[in-house]
Amino acid sequence: MAKLVILSQGQTGRSHELKVDKTTVGRVEDNTFQIAEPSVSSHHCEIILRGADVVVRDLNSTNGTFINGEKTTEAVLKPGQILRLGQIEMRLETDGPAPASAPATGAPSKKTADGTMVMQRGVSLTDLETGARGATFDTTSKGFAKKDNKTNKIFIIVAAVVCVIVIGLIIFAIVRAGAGAGTGR
Repeated sequence: MAKLVILSQGQTGRSHELKVDKTTVGRVEDNTFQIAEPSVSSHHCEIILRGADVVVRDLNSTNGTFINGEKTTEAVLKPGQILRLGQIEMRLETDGPAPASAPATGAPSKKTADGTMVMQRGVSLTDLETGARGATFDTTSKGFAKKDNKTNKIFIIVAAVVCVIVIGLIIFAIVRAGAGAGTGR
């Protein structure tokens, strides 16, 4: 079974098995896989199982969805690849048998008799220590920019105008009622 394993500090080792056809990932509780981290959008992406493929689809997230450092809107995520949502990195892992290691000479992976490719899996501890993964974050920045929500601003302006009109009509009705009562004697 495929699972996502979080690599980012503070949540390292936390994982989520991909048991259903569609898994939603985001910051809020109604997601299948909740990641409570400010750089992750409330509904950041969805993970779709299509046969043997694991497809990642961005849901118009603020900070983007990246596979091995490349921004994507929809792509296949392969075992061992790094998925980044905001500042959270995770790796897709499978429970299949451990693949044979690739030759030390840097030669390409071998094909077996049945046509299956044998590929190296994961990242070695040495690569992590030397920063060979290539994913780095700018720790000097103040964080991610927040989306500008124009719909809320328009709603607030329209609501304020309607309130002013309603108050004006109430005052007009009270003044008119008072004037009508004064002339009726």
